[in-house]
Amino acid sequence: MTTAPHTRSAVPPVAVPAPASRPAAPLLDVRGLTISYGTGRGTLRAVSDVGFSILPGEVMGLVGESGSGKSTVAMAVLDLLGEGGRVESGEILFRGTDLRRLAPAERRALRGDSIAAVFQDPFTSLNPALTVGRQIAEPLIRHKRLTPRQAAVRVEELLGEVGIRDPRRVAAAYPHELSGGMQQRALIATALGCEPGLLILDEPTTALDVTVEARIIDLLAKLCDSHHLSALFVSHNLGIVNRICQSVTVLYGGVVVETGPTGRVLSRPAHPYTKGLIAALPRITAERRARLPSIPGTVAKLSGPPAACVFAPRCPFAEETCRSHPQEMRAEGDGTGVRCWKADALATTSWPDEGGTAPRRGALPARSAPLVEVEHLRKIYGASTSILPWLRRAGTVAVDDVSFTIDRGEVLGVVGESGSGKSTIGRALLALTEPSAGTVLFDGADFPQQVRRGDQTLRRRAQLVFQNSAASLNPRKTVGQAMERPLVLAGRGDAEERRRTVAGLLTRVGLPAAYADRYPHELSGGERQRVNIARALATDPEFVVCDEAVSALDVSVQANILNLLAGLRDEMGLSYLFITHDIAVVAHIADRVLVVYGGTICEEGPVGRVLRPPYHPYTEALLSAVPRLAEDGSEPPRILLEDSALPPGGRGGCAFAGRCPRKLGAVCDEQAPPVRETDQGHRIACHIPLATLAERAPVFPKLAGGDAAAR
Repeated sequence: MTTAPHTRSAVPPVAVPAPASRPAAPLLDVRGLTISYGTGRGTLRAVSDVGFSILPGEVMGLVGESGSGKSTVAMAVLDLLGEGGRVESGEILFRGTDLRRLAPAERRALRGDSIAAVFQDPFTSLNPALTVGRQIAEPLIRHKRLTPRQAAVRVEELLGEVGIRDPRRVAAAYPHELSGGMQQRALIATALGCEPGLLILDEPTTALDVTVEARIIDLLAKLCDSHHLSALFVSHNLGIVNRICQSVTVLYGGVVVETGPTGRVLSRPAHPYTKGLIAALPRITAERRARLPSIPGTVAKLSGPPAACVFAPRCPFAEETCRSHPQEMRAEGDGTGVRCWKADALATTSWPDEGGTAPRRGALPARSAPLVEVEHLRKIYGASTSILPWLRRAGTVAVDDVSFTIDRGEVLGVVGESGSGKSTIGRALLALTEPSAGTVLFDGADFPQQVRRGDQTLRRRAQLVFQNSAASLNPRKTVGQAMERPLVLAGRGDAEERRRTVAGLLTRVGLPAAYADRYPHELSGGERQRVNIARALATDPEFVVCDEAVSALDVSVQANILNLLAGLRDEMGLSYLFITHDIAVVAHIADRVLVVYGGTICEEGPVGRVLRPPYHPYTEALLSAVPRLAEDGSEPPRILLEDSALPPGGRGGCAFAGRCPRKLGAVCDEQAPPVRETDQGHRIACHIPLATLAERAPVFPKLAGGDAAAR
């Protein structure tokens, strides 16, 4: 069956107007804000002399690594610093009134009414014991004095306004019954209820898939425009900041190092720190860099006013003057400001590259015995059989007839939204979950069968690195004790030999051997993830599953971890199954990629081939949702997929048919899509002919050569 060519089914980007000329009275004006925390080791200066202003209707991005002070500033505006936090000096002027001079009751009256917030994790922000509607109604009843019946009507209006199709059903639901995107929409509806003048958005999309993230960002942009809202957008994602913010302020070590219009700051960064953040972004390009540029070290922690440039210990351009004299903020004529005396001299200087480009491998040569072979893998959760029909349950099909191989030294990326089956595939490969059907062979041996028999030899040769570095380590055990555990289980050496092995592993992942005596809470997120990688290497594995191993990290830390993983692959000949929802990360590190939806493989092939048409409509939607940096701040059209429960597998038809913007008709619902092959081992499971798929314009036009900057 063929179909006529047609134009891209897309939602045009929201126009981000340039900020108007600055009036005399901004909506929010922060002046000389200094905040400290009392700790067991003394006073920590979290924010030092921070100042910025936000116009009515303006969205300002506040960016920087974890520990730079972004969330501290946001919490100070909301009067939510918590125990130990203290504003030492400065003013927080909202509509001309210093919030610090108001009584606690007056500040509480503003919070949730004139100033509202949307936080990072919607699941922890919503009360699991209350319905969504009741939680949205609470500020309406408290601040607007609505009756419960009036509030219920307004709740449905608000849910409809944030794009929820069945507001009455959602209002009656509990948080766990909604997807992450729906939960975040409910939080946005709660924030909008009292018609605030200022929104505080603290990493509102960090925990979301790229497609859900794209919808939420578009929604926020439209709401800010239609309601003429001002917003403080806290994020470490520069692509998102480029998409939604008119201006940006860059924080480092609690100090403002650069500020100005978003397009200007992100296209022509003046401060070395901003240059480093932008350089560390993984990019979807025709050629892969051998190593990502990265920022060495960690964010400085101050106990008092900075005596020199706070970034000097990590800056490749630092001189003696930088280390001995504090830097002053210098305003430029185009509305920008930079805290660096060398800014003019470095105007045309890029952040140092750590390596040249690495050619992408095409189709890998066929091998007689791949390291990992997966055939017709199927996993069903919750199924039960019984002679009584009413006790039988079909269960949920998480993985449906998946087959692939992984060669020695190869990195296979797996991308898709939450619930697509990525993690289930990874766990099945390591025999951490029992497959319902199919085979998993590791070096020719049946992995699940060997584990059932009690043979742990194969398990030592295959390891796992989880997403949450803090939850992966026992907070009551030192780093050394955590790393010794797999050695003890494997019967490797005596206590002294194990200590030497731990020290060697820490050194291999770039940490001092003395870290063996530290506890997890004493390490940064990047350091904890290095420990988890070192622990995975303790048994000398040949294969490692990385399950969202870098998704929770700042861009600079992420670059360091990706470089580490690539170096270990080259040094030890490791193979990786790299699970992620970030296509830019896959484009950098993987040789081949599987695009997974509804437990099935929509598309597979070499990364360089999958990034160019023809590609599956789902892959096209994932690529179009990737935030990217453009000099003029422009955004190409995006394909926004609606929220939808992933359909159960095993019922025929294409798993993606219910959300596909290019659906052909009944054939997509009723018949399994044929697998069509282009070249170089590139396969697409779709009813649309390859010739028609190839007619689409590429999402990243410069992939044939040159650079298409992307997150």
